[in-house]
Amino acid sequence: MRVVTDRQEMAQLCREARRPLGLVPTMGALHRGHLALVEQARRESATLAATIFVNPAQFGPQEDLAGYPRDLEHDLELLKSAGVDLVYVPAVEQVYPPGFDTWVEVGRLASRLEGARRPGHFRGVATVVTKLLSLTRPDRAYFGQKDAQQTRVIKQLVRDLDLGVEVVVAPTVREPDGLALSSRNAYLTTEQRRAAPVVYRALCRAEQLWQRGEREGGRLRREVRMALQSERLVEEIDYVSVADAATLEELDRVAGPALVSLAVKLGAPHLIDNITLE
Repeated sequence: MRVVTDRQEMAQLCREARRPLGLVPTMGALHRGHLALVEQARRESATLAATIFVNPAQFGPQEDLAGYPRDLEHDLELLKSAGVDLVYVPAVEQVYPPGFDTWVEVGRLASRLEGARRPGHFRGVATVVTKLLSLTRPDRAYFGQKDAQQTRVIKQLVRDLDLGVEVVVAPTVREPDGLALSSRNAYLTTEQRRAAPVVYRALCRAEQLWQRGEREGGRLRREVRMALQSERLVEEIDYVSVADAATLEELDRVAGPALVSLAVKLGAPHLIDNITLE
């Protein structure tokens, strides 16, 4: 496995790589969810690249960039064991050199849900993903369904900017109690970790109602909120959404594929999760 820190060297190695070339972008602090992406990408790629970059542009002024979990040595060991060929680990100056002043703005998809809660977040995501895809020119790029809105934003920018990359979305990986794997789970105290599965239970409540024939978006949202409110450690419900799976527009009535998503504050971290009704 080759670890690269220079953007020009990474671009050259990717140009020379055997095809198809797969790319798994990450911010490090790798867990089994990331490794599931890597395993799928390894099966489908002649050359597999990954990136580790904690992107400052997607953190808001009240978010703890400095405290984001980092363990580069362990991450590299995991990627090597999983058969990754190239790992790009740039410094901030490699991604945002002095004088950098060009940003990718995504429209309506990025204005809702996480975009409303974290203004500017998706501008940072869209910009860094565009730069990484332009640098490496992969045939496929792999992302996780847990960040459902992010995957839709990335698909939109790939289509609109003609980047020529297939965006592959892999299923959410969960703990046995249903909690979606996330690097931010490391912030949970023992008590908060015991309470955290309420997030998935609340989503499952909507799915159960839908399977029984409930199609009213308002009732599905109310039931998810009630399930979340049953847990005393849930400090704040940022949003509960039942939206069109493609446009993320809120639904009065579920008539086609729908994304049920939520964000809650449980101690220090905000936990996000989602399921699709289809």
